[in-house]
Parts: sequence; C-alpha cells; structure tokens
Amino acid sequence: MRISLFAVGRLKTGPEKELVARYLDRLAKTGPATGLEFMRVVEVAESRAGNAETRKREEAALLEKALPENAVLVLLDERGKAMDSETFSNQIGTWRDQGKRDLMVAIGGADGLDPALHARADAVLNLGRMTWPHQIVRILIAEQLYRAVTILSGHPYHRV
Repeated sequence: MRISLFAVGRLKTGPEKELVARYLDRLAKTGPATGLEFMRVVEVAESRAGNAETRKREEAALLEKALPENAVLVLLDERGKAMDSETFSNQIGTWRDQGKRDLMVAIGGADGLDPALHARADAVLNLGRMTWPHQIVRILIAEQLYRAVTILSGHPYHRV
C-alpha cells in the first residue's frame, strides 16, 4: 500500500522539516518489507478566501484532486477519534491486507477540514486533545507512520 501525506501549508526549512524528512526517510526504507511504501507529501497553499467555509471548500478541492482513486482517506482533526500506536498500526495493516492500494493522511488548514471530506473519510483521528501547530502535527504523524511500520514488522523501535 502506498502512503502519502497531504498538508495545507508549506513547511519552511528548519528543524521541523528536517525531523519530518528523517521519519519519512525511515518509513521509505523500512516500509516495503511490510508492504507499505512511502510515496509523497503533497503540500498546498492555504486558501486566501474571505471566509472559513470557502477556504475549507477550496482546500478540500485540492485534496480531492491529489487523492488517488479508491484511496483510504484518514483525516487528522481535533474532533477525531484518539487511537494508540498499536491500534493505528493494526488499522493500517488491515487496510493493507484488504488490498487497499493507497492511503492518504490529510492535515487541514487553520480552519480545519471541509465537512464533505469528513463524510468521505475512512477514519478521522486526533493526536490528543491539545491543539498542535501544523508543523508539529506533521512531525507527529510522520513518526507514527514510521512507528506503525516497525510495529507491523516486529522491530523493537516500539517498546511498551
């Protein structure tokens, strides 16, 4: 299964970008042995529309454009379901074992994600009840994707 990240907003050069790259590189190197392949990060500029609903709609259209046909769509949203690392890993393994070809994990803009995306999503997750800057969310999800691969492969990176 090919894994991609979609993010509203661009990550500037700096330690956050370096850390995301490190985890995605680890994912790219270790994922294929588990049937998971890191594909790409799709970054789009934040909409400049005058109101939040229009911004969310415009950003959703960009996600839909980048979303492979029949892809599993996971949204990161503060109102989503909390999941521990093992459950997240097992869910990815289940989608892979069901023959799903693509997985897209989406990080919305400052206004959140359009309700139409929520209706289309296969899962809506949160990374805790606190609000996180988008740069840190990107680090957290990159690490969790790498961790999922290590859990699925039985690697000792994930210790309980």
